[in-house]
Amino acid sequence: MATQSKIEWTESTWNPVTGCNKISEGCDNCYAERMAKRLKAMGQQNYINGFEVACHPHMLDAPLGWKKPNMIFVNSMGDIFHKKVPFNFVKQVFDVMCAADQHLYQVLTKRARRLLELSEKLKWENHIWMGVTVENETFKYRIDYLRKTPANIKFLSLEPLLGSLDKLNLSGIDWVIVGGESGPKARSIEADWVREVRDQCIEQGVAFFFKQWGGVQKKKNGRILDGVTWDEMPTHELTTV
Repeated sequence: MATQSKIEWTESTWNPVTGCNKISEGCDNCYAERMAKRLKAMGQQNYINGFEVACHPHMLDAPLGWKKPNMIFVNSMGDIFHKKVPFNFVKQVFDVMCAADQHLYQVLTKRARRLLELSEKLKWENHIWMGVTVENETFKYRIDYLRKTPANIKFLSLEPLLGSLDKLNLSGIDWVIVGGESGPKARSIEADWVREVRDQCIEQGVAFFFKQWGGVQKKKNGRILDGVTWDEMPTHELTTV
C-alpha cells in the first residue's frame, strides 16, 4: 500500500531516495531530518544511516503495485536531484513514474540547477509534475531553472515562507503552494506575505494553495486566509484502472 500522507496538497508519499543536507535558509529546521532521526531510533532499515543520502532500489517498483490512482509526493524525505543521487537512479525513478501512469507524481527540489542539467535526459509525461522550493527573495532564481524544464505542470513550494516575495514572474508556472514553518523552532510568517503571493497568483492566473500558518501548534493555527480556505490546484485527471 502507498504511504498515506497528512500533507494537505498530496495523498501519499514514496521515498526511493532518503536523506539530504542543508543548502539554504529554508533547510534550517528541516522536518524530514527530525523524522529521519526518529525512524533510525525505531530501527527502520531505510534510515539506518539517519539523514545521510541513500538510494533504495527495493522501493523503486512500489507504485507499480498500487492499483488505486494516487497523488504521490515523490521523496518527501529527501531530494532526488541531490548530487549524491546518480543519474541512472534518477532515470529509474522517472521510468517507474512513466510506467505506473495511473498515478500523479509531485516531484520537489531545491537543487534547481541539477534539475535543469538532467531534465533533457529524462522522460516527462503529463502526470509528472515538477516543483522547486523558494523560501525568500534570494532563491527566486530557482524559478527560472524550473521554467526551462520540459515538465508539463510546474509548481512552486513557498514553504517555509520566510519573507516577502514581490514581483514574482509566474509565467510558465501552474501552481503555487504557500506555507508557514512548523515544529519546535518554527519561524513566524506574516499574513501580508501570504496575501502578496495570493494576489500575484490571482493577477497572473495561477492556482494558489495555502497549506498552513504553521507554528508550534500548526493544527490550532489552521490554514484559513481572510476567511477562505485556498485549495486551488492545476486541472488534472488520474487514470482509472
